[in-house]
Amino acid sequence: MEIHIGERRIGPDHPPFIIAEMSGNHNHSLDRALEIVEKAASAGAHALKVQTYTADTMTLNHKGDEFQIRDGESLWKGKSLYELYQEAYTPWEWHAKIFDRCRELGMIGFSTPFDESSVDFLESLHVPMYKIASFENTDLPLIRKVAKTGKPVIISTGMATAGEIAEMAEAFESAGGKELILLKCTSSYPATPENSNIATIPHLKDLFSCQVGLSDHTLGTGVAVASVALGATVVEKHFTLARKDGGVDAQFSLEPEEMRALVEETKRAWQALGKVNYGPTTSEKSSGKYRRSLYITKDLKAGETLTEDNFRAIRPGYGLPPKYYEVLLGKKVNADIKRGTPMSWDLIG
Repeated sequence: MEIHIGERRIGPDHPPFIIAEMSGNHNHSLDRALEIVEKAASAGAHALKVQTYTADTMTLNHKGDEFQIRDGESLWKGKSLYELYQEAYTPWEWHAKIFDRCRELGMIGFSTPFDESSVDFLESLHVPMYKIASFENTDLPLIRKVAKTGKPVIISTGMATAGEIAEMAEAFESAGGKELILLKCTSSYPATPENSNIATIPHLKDLFSCQVGLSDHTLGTGVAVASVALGATVVEKHFTLARKDGGVDAQFSLEPEEMRALVEETKRAWQALGKVNYGPTTSEKSSGKYRRSLYITKDLKAGETLTEDNFRAIRPGYGLPPKYYEVLLGKKVNADIKRGTPMSWDLIG
């Protein structure tokens, strides 16, 4: 199940793979886009993702109602789809510069293609992996196109039923795809923790026998950290230099220090999972001496009886375990014993 991308390993035996999603947060500035790459790398992100489309490959420049964004709570209400994608798209001539900077900084640079022409373009840039967005996850021809590249593919499952996810997986496998990662996703912007339903993650993993992660549009890092405890091996979060700078996705994007916290806290969550374990760990063994054990609490003469007044369970832990307290009460000691002596079997009888 482990996936190799260059020297990077993705899987349950490795820290979560953290993807910083630039999306349209470059605000039409290549310099800002490259600064986003640099800040993502310095925050510890393992990969940076862009999106590869143009307004014309996404939709039509059309005035019809169906092409307008009417949702009352949408961040993009009042725009047409064409206007939104014109504002958000990453110029294709920037891609090579962005990916080159990623490589220089030790990050994996890759993209979400939205049509076959963008896959062909990305192949010319030798990207090492692909991502399919939630809104394209029913585009089975597109999934088959990326599967045929033979590279690892991540698919966000936002809005998809279990049956639709099965269709995606079948399309991927039938086209020769070998390495698939499914991301639990709630396709609202921003999403709320209450609608995240990350309990789906282990079920998704078992149902489709592949790695599973989270594409997270909630604010903060709590949902992402919790997802790791449920088995997520990949976490994707939108990323910007500063939310106050604006941009199509800025409102639900992490800033650099938050991304750093995400990398650190998801790694801690992964480390904390460990394995099923009972009894002292290696680090706890030295603490055993501070457990309770049985001690003589008053000076005793040979032949005296152990009573509640001269015999107790106290710290430290060098005497017999407290479970023998009732067994030893009423027994006679066989020698003079000083207060503070740990109880042992050879002191009685």
